[in-house]
Amino acid sequence: MKGTKTILFALILLALSAGSLYAKEATILYTGNTHAMLYPCSCPFERDGGIARRASLVKEMRKKHPGLLLLDCGAFTAGGLLDEYTQNVRLDMQRSEVNLKAMELMGYDAVAVSNDEFNFGKDFFLKNARENNPAFLSANLKSDKIVPYIIKQASGIKIGVIGLTSLAAGNKSEGLKVTAYTVIDELVRRLKSEGVEVVAVLSSLNKKDNLDLISRVKDIDILFIGYNAGKDEFEPRIGSTFIALPFWQGRKLGKLTLEVKDGKLLNCKNEEIRLSDKIADDPGILAILPRCYSDANCKKDGLIGSCQNPGEPVANCVFTEPNKLRLMVITAKDCVVCNTEPVIEQLKKQFPGVSTEYIDSQRAEGLIKDLSIEVLPAYIIGREVEKEANFENFKNNLELKSGFYLLKPQVSGISYFVRRQVKKGSLDLFCSLFDKDSAGLLTVLREFNPDLHFLVVEKDAGFEARNGPLEIEESLRGVCVQKYYPQKFWDYLTCRSKNINSSWWEDCLSEVDTQKIRNCAKGAEGKSLLKENIALNKEVQVSLNLSYLLDNYQIFSSRGVPDKEELRKIIKK
Repeated sequence: MKGTKTILFALILLALSAGSLYAKEATILYTGNTHAMLYPCSCPFERDGGIARRASLVKEMRKKHPGLLLLDCGAFTAGGLLDEYTQNVRLDMQRSEVNLKAMELMGYDAVAVSNDEFNFGKDFFLKNARENNPAFLSANLKSDKIVPYIIKQASGIKIGVIGLTSLAAGNKSEGLKVTAYTVIDELVRRLKSEGVEVVAVLSSLNKKDNLDLISRVKDIDILFIGYNAGKDEFEPRIGSTFIALPFWQGRKLGKLTLEVKDGKLLNCKNEEIRLSDKIADDPGILAILPRCYSDANCKKDGLIGSCQNPGEPVANCVFTEPNKLRLMVITAKDCVVCNTEPVIEQLKKQFPGVSTEYIDSQRAEGLIKDLSIEVLPAYIIGREVEKEANFENFKNNLELKSGFYLLKPQVSGISYFVRRQVKKGSLDLFCSLFDKDSAGLLTVLREFNPDLHFLVVEKDAGFEARNGPLEIEESLRGVCVQKYYPQKFWDYLTCRSKNINSSWWEDCLSEVDTQKIRNCAKGAEGKSLLKENIALNKEVQVSLNLSYLLDNYQIFSSRGVPDKEELRKIIKK
């Protein structure tokens, strides 16, 4: 009997210790900055989004990840400066109400209260907050319907979610008091002391305040940035805090996979899932969703849609045949990088009646001369486009010449310079060493021996660069290395691109006179060399990183590091 008790005790001990060996996983789905966008976007490409698709995807995710959390970072209300689908107060308010009801049906656990939630005043917000079930969160905005935080169990992980509201809400909330965001400091400590394993904050603060927040409060595990921030404004992780930014207008659904061990967040994988047309609409959401609120919600390829009785239960889309428009596309037989399909598709979205006629540049010499066309492909439409409903919204992209409208090159892109001298075998590369892909790019391109041009712009008596003085100094050193030690130039660039944030640039040069490089870079000689290096940038109007000029007249770019074999094929052609 004694032996049996010993064995039982040992097994229990083993089970308990084994449990701490493995990390637990939980899933958080998140949105934000939707501005009550109910339907897929009216974009020329990737018409993603829509609450009916979102609801279907959430249901699918719940089957795969039972117990997941569903959160919104705020700005789920229509109206305001950032709502590009705004129409009038009545329809915008109605759209906001439908959006909130849909979020309730989707089972949102919590939504943050942002400045935009008061676009129609305090009473409208409070009425809808009382009628809908998601927890409305703000630790620094006081109201009977708003709570500072919630605590949820997700797959065995105790997660605390706190809301923070921008002080700007005080100008629109009609007496509701908005206090400083420092109220969160003690709140985070309290949650951690109560055994909360992961603290997440839904914040609508600005960039400066968000950075200040996570620098002071070390126990914030995940910070959701609720204002409309660019993807490059924040690193994925700052200190011990993971950063999550919702996708604009809900066109994608954010998904976080949390890995927690011994009460600490070890890792947080962030994904964006497209709400594409491959996702079926949820019937329950369709039941509360009017067919349309505007013509923008009525899309069908090759037809023009108009919304009848917008926002009403009897709303309907009526489609008609478009007017026929002749589009002439001039390109060149020897252009190996000309890709006209994306631009033509975009034009067809704007003007469904477009029919395309391709003309080779040799046949179009007279037209090229009459219209002073400098670059190809060229896209030409007759003046009948002026009768189109979308013309007024689109005309800034067009230029009127000799009775024709040309699509501006800055809209259509440039692939081929009509009158530049051909230099067979030449390859120019326009690149910043501060780009995350620069090290891989230089490794791939080395065998092609391109002439490298730094992405610096001459300005007044000096220079400008995206990464400021550090990039300018690096470019000045680069051109000086190229002049005095050309055989070491490529090795130097590759080395620096791998350690660009290090100030020890001398470590990338051996057996050279580094003082000579320093004197050159700091003096007039370096400035002169850099002006010469970047002269071609201005000539061919390049400002985009990872751009290439082939044979001095064909220009293209790549997203990230290009495939070596694909690049070799382009050059051989």
